[in-house]
Amino acid sequence: MTKVIVGMSGGVDSAVAAYLLKQQGYEVLGVTLRVWGSDDEDSRCCEIDEARRTCEILDIRYHPHNCTMLFDENVVRPFVDEYLQGLTPNPCIECNKYVKWAKLMELADVFGADYVATGHYAFVERLENGRYTVRTAEHAAKDQTYMLYKLTQEQLARTLMPLGGYTKEEVRQIAREAGLPCADKEDSQEICFVAEGRYTDFISEYSSKELPSEGDFVDREGNVLGRHKGIHQYTVGQRKGLGIALGYPAFVTKICPENNTVVLGTEDDLLCDTFLCRDVNWQSIPGIEPGTEIRCLAKARYHQPARPAALELTEDGLLKVTLDEAVKGVSPGQSAVFYDEAGYVIGGGKIKTV
Repeated sequence: MTKVIVGMSGGVDSAVAAYLLKQQGYEVLGVTLRVWGSDDEDSRCCEIDEARRTCEILDIRYHPHNCTMLFDENVVRPFVDEYLQGLTPNPCIECNKYVKWAKLMELADVFGADYVATGHYAFVERLENGRYTVRTAEHAAKDQTYMLYKLTQEQLARTLMPLGGYTKEEVRQIAREAGLPCADKEDSQEICFVAEGRYTDFISEYSSKELPSEGDFVDREGNVLGRHKGIHQYTVGQRKGLGIALGYPAFVTKICPENNTVVLGTEDDLLCDTFLCRDVNWQSIPGIEPGTEIRCLAKARYHQPARPAALELTEDGLLKVTLDEAVKGVSPGQSAVFYDEAGYVIGGGKIKTV
C-alpha cells in the first residue's frame, strides 16, 4: 500500500483530500504543521483538535508538528523586511515552498511515505518532456496554482492534489456524506499571522528595526503634495486611508524607499504593460535562453485573470514581461505567474521593477 502524508489544517479541503486518498487505497497519515501562535492560543489549538478529530473519524494516524521557528525565519521575517522596503510581499507563496512542502517532505522521509498531499485546488502532472508542473483547477473560481509556482521539481514529483476537479460545494458535500464536522467550516481569509488589525500594526509590534519615518507624498513629476506616515503604511493601488485630499481620487502608484517618497496619481497611472521579475522558478520548461522570447498567459496578482504576454530573459538574468494590454495592480514584491494555453504553469517570479 502506497503511503501518503496529508497536510491538514483543520479545514474541509485538507480533510476531504485525506478522505479521497484513503478511498483510493492509499495508506494516509495526517499531519498538522503549527506555524504560528503560542501553545495556549485558542485558534491554533482548535485547528489541531479539529484535524485530530477528522483523522479519528477517518481512522488514520495523526501527528501535529511544531514549525514556528521555520515559519518565522522563512515567512514572517521576510514579510516584515519587504514591507519596510516598500514592497508588497505574498507570504503564502513563500510558506508553501519553504515551510509546508519542506517540512512535509522531511516528515515523509521520516515516516517512509512515498508522497505528500494537500487540499489545494490544482493538478500535479508530469509532462512529455519529463518535467512536473501544476495545472489549473477545472473550476477557475478556486484555482490555487498561482500560490504554487515556487514548488521545485523534486517537491512536485512527490505531491498529490486530489481536489483539482472539484468545486468547493462538491468538497463540502463529500465532507457531509463522510460525517466530517468541518464540512461547513468557513474558509480562512486572512494571513494566518495577521489575524486581526492591519499589517502595519503587526509590523510595528514585530519588527526590531527602526520603522521608516514620515516623508513626502509626491506626484509623477516629483512635486510635493503632502506628508505620508512611513512607506510601510502603503501599498501600490491603495486609495483609502491616505489622509490627503487632492480634489480627485488619488491612488498610490509607486513607493520609493531610496528617497522615502510615496507617489500618488490617478487610476490610469496604475496601468502597466512591462515589468521585470527576479528569482524565477521554472516548472513546465527548464528555462529560456537570454534574448529568446516565448508567449504565455501572465497573472500579476492572485485574483487577476491571466492575460496574453511575452517573456524574455535579459542578459543579467531578469525576466522581462510584456503584456499585450496594460493592467492595474502590478506591484514590486508581488509575484507574476505564467501559464500556457492548456493551463500548465510555465513558471513565475517576484516582480522587481515596474
